Amino acid sequence: MTPGTPAPAVPDEGSVYQGLFAAYPDALLLSDPGGHIVLANPVAERLLGYGPGEMAGLSVEALVPDAIRSRHAGYREAYSHNPRARPMGTQMELVARRRDGTEVMVEIALSPLQVGGQPYVVASVRGIEAYPRVRQALQRARYSEFVAQMGRLAVDTRDPQQLLQQVPAVAADALQADACVVFLLEASRLEFHVAGGVGLVAGEGIGSRLPNRPDTPPGFVLSHGQSVTVADFRTEQRFSVPASYLDCGLVSAMGVPLVDRGQIIGVLTVRSRQPGRFGADERHFLESLSNLLAASLQRSQSEEALAHAQRMESVGQLTGGIAHDFNNLLTIIQGNLQELEDHPSLVGDDAVQPLVAAALRASRRGAELTGKLLAFSRRQQLSPTEVDVGALIDSLADMLRRTLDQRIRIVVNDMPGGLRCAADSGQLESALLNIAINARDAMPEGGTLTFDCAPCLGLPADALSAPGEPARHDAFVRITITDTGHGMTDAVRERVFEPFFTTKELGRGTGLGMSTVYGFVRQSHGSIQLKTAVGAGTSVVLYLPRLKGVAEPEELAAQAATEGIPAGLAVVLVEDDPEVRQVMLRFLQSLGCRVAEFAHAEAALAGLATGQRCDLLLTDIALGVGMRGSELARQVRSKRPQAAVLLMSGYSAEMLQAPVGSGAPWELLRKPFERDELARAIVRAVTAHPPEPLA
Repeated sequence: MTPGTPAPAVPDEGSVYQGLFAAYPDALLLSDPGGHIVLANPVAERLLGYGPGEMAGLSVEALVPDAIRSRHAGYREAYSHNPRARPMGTQMELVARRRDGTEVMVEIALSPLQVGGQPYVVASVRGIEAYPRVRQALQRARYSEFVAQMGRLAVDTRDPQQLLQQVPAVAADALQADACVVFLLEASRLEFHVAGGVGLVAGEGIGSRLPNRPDTPPGFVLSHGQSVTVADFRTEQRFSVPASYLDCGLVSAMGVPLVDRGQIIGVLTVRSRQPGRFGADERHFLESLSNLLAASLQRSQSEEALAHAQRMESVGQLTGGIAHDFNNLLTIIQGNLQELEDHPSLVGDDAVQPLVAAALRASRRGAELTGKLLAFSRRQQLSPTEVDVGALIDSLADMLRRTLDQRIRIVVNDMPGGLRCAADSGQLESALLNIAINARDAMPEGGTLTFDCAPCLGLPADALSAPGEPARHDAFVRITITDTGHGMTDAVRERVFEPFFTTKELGRGTGLGMSTVYGFVRQSHGSIQLKTAVGAGTSVVLYLPRLKGVAEPEELAAQAATEGIPAGLAVVLVEDDPEVRQVMLRFLQSLGCRVAEFAHAEAALAGLATGQRCDLLLTDIALGVGMRGSELARQVRSKRPQAAVLLMSGYSAEMLQAPVGSGAPWELLRKPFERDELARAIVRAVTAHPPEPLA
């Protein structure tokens, strides 16, 4: 202070407290012993919808929703007998009633206060929307529910027109947009036509056409070949904005291309009257819908040509195009939902936790849907093990006896002991269950379902095998499932393994059951045989590679799967999708790993060249432009032989094959996966290649 300068005036203590009360960033309420509000700061008035001074004298019960108001007085009475400071976070979020009757999710802290010898209570209230990450995670959960809904519709429906009507309605509802339109290219690629939409503007009716030029909204998206976001039509300079958009008050928009086997066939657009309405989450959601729609349209166009066994191969084109992006999206959704589920401010919350649980269930259903699509196209990543066939059939038969129609008799013929095959046990059980359910439907009045199992050498001439594909095994396990149902006509028999073919009434089947069985058996290097006749029942015979010798004791396998991850395991994480990478980073850190993260293979190699420790390489296989993850793994192992390798991918099985000359197959993890699945995969990988001890 400069000599001679007067000291600043000391403010009155009361005015300081009043200023602090008014300026505090959270809502503050001061209530008397009778539960009446004495003071409320401006934040509280705005949060709860009251004007200045209107809350004074109001009972705190007026802020409690009707459903719990009768109990609140008891809570308040109990607190008055044992007043104590209760900071935010020690109690889960509550719901407060605003003046207009609407409700807002809040978190509340309480503190006792003595004023003039009288007891008061100070309540600090914070709106849950103050947590942007929580709000974002809940929004993503909502999007995942809509994606799962459309996924189920895409699998169940055979009519593309139904999808063209439903997708725009679902997208507009999910994004709270004012319009959504599907533009499809004509065969000439010179024009678009409006194939479906809601909130259409003047001159944009179903079937109307517009030229495919870069100066039109859909033409601009097509010319760029990627998603396009418009923050404000009023300032847009990249293309000509139709006057009808502005006349309807439309301001912002987003468009994503519909891609069929690498070629753009149309554009899916959404529009809003709010500026800047669409961001990254909305783009991921819209791209997921566009992939589902494009895949479904592709399926519809291909059905006429799918007349032979090659149909199973061509359907892989439907699923391969969407699996990577769809599974990456599900990985992000599941990972963030798990983080949200365990968030300290939300654990045990009765309002938020059910929403999170529902979203997790929806994302898992989405993953199951992708798995089914990949299974019937033989792109599903399997985990073959030694399966005791007799034990598996006995267990399945016991379950079927309890769940199938009691008029159906389940018979298991005597089987040789110790008969084992090489297969994914979960997929084998699912295949047998699919066959059993079809058999049940073929015996509406009851009958007999028989399981039989025996070893055999070679395959019968009429067993279905890929053209030119020699059997890789001489010995097989033959599993026969026979029913006494009405059998199949020749026409049905010819198409029974086709995807989406079903003889069941609408809504009772997807047509994926037997095609999934076919894909599983073929991918397991086995074969399948069908014997049926009208009125004579049906026998489905599976041939799976037989294993000889003694299997590893199950207790040893269980022990290996439950051993802990070494403390401080040095993990090099390579993932090109930044949101997936963040999910993986949080998972690994929660498992006690030290993580060095990279966006592409070249950066990871550069980091390793500088001495970066690598006990485990965790890399996606598809890393965009540049080196693939499988090649990165090969180079890392050539330089660091003791480094464990764990590959992950949501794409087709061809991408998951270890490169030739790698010496041994690497652990493979299919997206989407949860934290526990990642932990088990890491344990298996590092058990095979234990990390070197620290110097």
